[in-house]
Amino acid sequence: MENNKKVLITGADRGIGRAIALAVSVAGYPVIAHYRRNEEGAQSLETEIRSKGGEIELVRFDVRNREECREQLAAVTEKHGALWGIICNAGICADNAFPALSDEDWDTVIHTNLDAFYNVIHPLIMPVCRKKQGRIITIASVSGINGNRGQVNYSASKAGIIGATKALAVELASRSITVNCIAPGIIETDMSEKAPLDMILPHVPMGRIGKAEEVAALAVFLLSETASYITRQVIAVDGGLV
Repeated sequence: MENNKKVLITGADRGIGRAIALAVSVAGYPVIAHYRRNEEGAQSLETEIRSKGGEIELVRFDVRNREECREQLAAVTEKHGALWGIICNAGICADNAFPALSDEDWDTVIHTNLDAFYNVIHPLIMPVCRKKQGRIITIASVSGINGNRGQVNYSASKAGIIGATKALAVELASRSITVNCIAPGIIETDMSEKAPLDMILPHVPMGRIGKAEEVAALAVFLLSETASYITRQVIAVDGGLV
């Protein structure tokens, strides 16, 4: 059976975003995969999804650029109508002790991680509201819940995403649109390659770092009809991090 429930995933060219795109496609949803610079990664994703019989379309823009987002996402809406799923995953980190943070470290992380919530969701939301169905999923971090040393900028951006997610969930619940947040802990991606695992793992009761596929599995569930009564939640995927 053809599935017309199209799902946009930002930052789908690598890491958690790529794993989500693959899992969403395997679950039968047509994927609209966003990337900014990593054309090789995006095309590799497209090839893999198509080789498995999935449907994928690539879209390129900078989530920090509001006008570019509006232009590209208006084209997405014109072509596809209201999306079923919007997964805001694109994000970066620029870690340092707070006194050593530069203006660029602060601004780039906030604009990429937090401003993207508005820049991506806002141009897409009215058609979703009119259709009165849909799923919005944001990817935050346990850093946005607990705060991490050396991540004041990153923690601020992810805490902002959590607050925005909860507020939007309240606004959209009466329209049968769910809005939830996934907060990964330490996950095996290129962003975690330089993480001090010897300091982190003693705080993870499961004794290992997570896999991107474990985050993706939750995203697929939250997209499903089965998750229709779950909204305004922040769900950690962190191995019991304490």
